[in-house]
Amino acid sequence: MPTWAPGSSRTGAGRAAARGFTLIELVIVIAIVAVSAALVTLAIRDGYEAKLEEEGERLAALLEMARAEARVQGTSVVWLPRREEGNEVDPNMQFRFVGLSDRQPMPTRWLDAETRAQVVGANGVVLGPEAILPPQRIVLMLADRRIELASDGLAPFAVARP
Repeated sequence: MPTWAPGSSRTGAGRAAARGFTLIELVIVIAIVAVSAALVTLAIRDGYEAKLEEEGERLAALLEMARAEARVQGTSVVWLPRREEGNEVDPNMQFRFVGLSDRQPMPTRWLDAETRAQVVGANGVVLGPEAILPPQRIVLMLADRRIELASDGLAPFAVARP
């Protein structure tokens, strides 16, 4: 029969011999932490990519607003991005809508000042007044990221998924 006096051993029949964690338990905890960290890292979105998607969705909505206004007015409306040469009337203007009335002013700046746009195969995007337009594509760039907005001429502009 064991005694529990100071200096006696504490090994009893119903008691574990050692305290602390085993090596296997430590390895399992480290593996769980590593997998959790990897999943969190994958879940965090790239800031530039999120900004570019927001710019794309905003531009698609603006283009559709201008397209509807062009059809209502019966006039031709063109969206023009700022050219890199800087031949624009206002140097702060990053894009503009030509042909819309002044009663509904449209934005002329990107949400992020570093965003750039290029119309594929043309200088600008024709938005009306016809119901069916030629297919058109716009490439938006921010840092090293790129997305495309596209319309087949009948459908609204939308971010083109690869």
